[in-house]
Amino acid sequence: MRVAVVGGGAVGVTAAHDLADGGADVRLYERDSELGDDRTSPRYQIEGSSHRAAGVLAPRPTDAIGAEIASRAMDRFEWLADRDHRFSVEPTPHVTVVAEDAPEKQSALRETVAAAREHGVDVACHDPESIADRFPELDLAGVGLAAVTERAAYATPGPGAYVAAMGDRAREAGVDCWTGVDADVSHRGDGPRVDGERFDAVVVAAGGWTKRVLAPTGIRLPLKPYRVQALVSGADYDGPMVHDAGAGVYFRPHPAGLLAGDGTVPEECDPDRWEPAGDDWFVDGALDAVANRTGFDADADAAWAGLATATPDGEPLLGEVESGLYVATGWHGHGFLRAPATGEALAEQVLGERDAIPAYDPGRFDGPPEFAVEEGMSL
Repeated sequence: MRVAVVGGGAVGVTAAHDLADGGADVRLYERDSELGDDRTSPRYQIEGSSHRAAGVLAPRPTDAIGAEIASRAMDRFEWLADRDHRFSVEPTPHVTVVAEDAPEKQSALRETVAAAREHGVDVACHDPESIADRFPELDLAGVGLAAVTERAAYATPGPGAYVAAMGDRAREAGVDCWTGVDADVSHRGDGPRVDGERFDAVVVAAGGWTKRVLAPTGIRLPLKPYRVQALVSGADYDGPMVHDAGAGVYFRPHPAGLLAGDGTVPEECDPDRWEPAGDDWFVDGALDAVANRTGFDADADAAWAGLATATPDGEPLLGEVESGLYVATGWHGHGFLRAPATGEALAEQVLGERDAIPAYDPGRFDGPPEFAVEEGMSL
């Protein structure tokens, strides 16, 4: 079985590795000149989504398939970290805080936590006073409710290290990696093609570029790329990962000090024409939120934007869109978190070892519906 994988990010390299490990003859196409790297923040130039992800691994799924994907992803992250010194996961609890004057968000957090607990997630709600001694790094003034996810971690030095490590394993498994190639995907009735060459199956895992890659096939996906942002500060932070639901900001420890992010711009953007640098309003707001919760008054040493992808129902598009043509996209900012498991699940579908996941079926919508881009971490 000959398979092409278009997109060499975290999902693409995982799928390519697993396909080759399952006996397929695999070629991977990546438009960047390399597969991953060990940088702690991206270069200014536009790079793929995985390079610009924040590396927060804090799953809190609320349904059975989400719980399966989240657990399997964490297992595979830990497996790789045990075998490749370039990539590691740092176990760190994740704390979500909601203001005392936001009763609707408190109720939403309680409901989310209750649903996650039903699916085996080690997470619980707490009054802020009950966790103050455990997390002395945080100023919990004005917080009405907190939720702590215990099985959480962050990727270091960055998500690009996962891509590099899995890319090497893909090559060892026999994947032919073509980098620096902007692949052209088509479908002529007798099967999918890349740059005119026929394959038994083609997997498109191109993140925010997926609609553009599939355009020659006539397939219209209900998908919108949008900008999210992150920054690195030299603040010497060694506390938990935090999501401040009121400020719309998350932060975590980082090799250089502290990483903060979100900065969602809730509108569709052109994946070939977008600003890769962080916006001033995001930098100022994120640093203010960090200062309010930690007391650190620091500057941003680097700030950047990346592409996330939205779908109408907040769930990914994962599966077959045309005979032999598969897609993996639509992560709402959580693509890296789920990448090892979604790449694995898609490879299993292509190899005929797993049924499609109905909740993620790309054809579940009756035509491309109108929908608004919403923040992926909102309650």
